[in-house]
Amino acid sequence: MRKFVAYRRLERPYTRISKYRKLSYIRTKPNIKVIRFDMGDKGTTYPFMVRLVSKQGLQIRQEAIESARLTSIRLLEKKIGKTGYHFKIRIYPFHVLRENALASGAGADRLSTGMKMSFGKPVGIAAQIREGQAIMEISVPENRADIARLALKRATKKLPGSYQLVIEQKKSA
Repeated sequence: MRKFVAYRRLERPYTRISKYRKLSYIRTKPNIKVIRFDMGDKGTTYPFMVRLVSKQGLQIRQEAIESARLTSIRLLEKKIGKTGYHFKIRIYPFHVLRENALASGAGADRLSTGMKMSFGKPVGIAAQIREGQAIMEISVPENRADIARLALKRATKKLPGSYQLVIEQKKSA
């Protein structure tokens, strides 16, 4: 897997995926590795919501999203239990990442086709994030807000870029 710096910039390459195979420029889309986007107690509304908001525009690979989800959920389930929170990932990895694989080393001149007509093969997918966009959110009761903050703070360690935590208290009717 290439370093993140190779895919960090927000750009819009021509990656048409059509239901008609001849009209598609990318023949296959890699399978998504993020297991769940909505976890915890989905039916209950909680008074506190902690959001993870991006400070910059960038791309986040699906592996980083899944890793951040796992570390957050692990802490929430340990401290609160399987129900007692609602965790939601607000982004979806649509963007197909491509790589033009070039051979290097001895005999590479016979294997490589160089850069002529290079389009690249799909190697992964990523979510494109704009500045100020919410990445993840956790809804919890009042007495568990500090645990939700800690869970999202741990998630930032797994994600590229810089983020801020926004805490909202819902008004009771």
